[in-house]
Amino acid sequence: MSFKELYIKGIKIDPNIFTFKFGCRCNGECCHYGVYTDLKEHENILAIKDKIIRLMDETQSKNISDWFEPAEEDDDFESGLAVGTEIVNNKCAFLDKNGLCVLQRLALDEGEHRWKYKPIYCVLFPLTIYQNTLTIDDEHIDRLSYCNKYPISDSSIFDACREELEFFFGETGFKELLQYKEEILSQVHNGVSADGNKK
Repeated sequence: MSFKELYIKGIKIDPNIFTFKFGCRCNGECCHYGVYTDLKEHENILAIKDKIIRLMDETQSKNISDWFEPAEEDDDFESGLAVGTEIVNNKCAFLDKNGLCVLQRLALDEGEHRWKYKPIYCVLFPLTIYQNTLTIDDEHIDRLSYCNKYPISDSSIFDACREELEFFFGETGFKELLQYKEEILSQVHNGVSADGNKK
């Protein structure tokens, strides 16, 4: 027996997000490696560069040519192009010395939603979109010192990311996701493993 597939806004949902146990003592380590942004997100960030530069500290580069890598083709991004953020002083170009994202700080300073300027891949982590599927970014999790290690929680990665998922999918899409979660957990509790096979 296999799980029914669900697509929300054209993105397939990995049922494992409802059963994967996750806990984190966040110290911003996941931000040290940079992130991929959609080309449009990259352009939006550059459009507010002067505001961003005012918030940067001495550990960050105020030279915008140091902020991004060259664009590359990636079908998981809306524009078809991904632009990585550069690493400056062993951390994302937008991470300050206190482990805070200047893009998020700027939004809060302006009284906007804290994720207004952040790339969606930053918002979603430890989830990611890979091959058009919302799934667990286990490759990145595994290389971090704290993420999901101290302690391992009884909560699922879905529970840890509820607010982020509602932000991403919107109210209607998130309701679909909640319904799908109940269907999947019902099947799991009735003897179907996370990979869709009978236990």
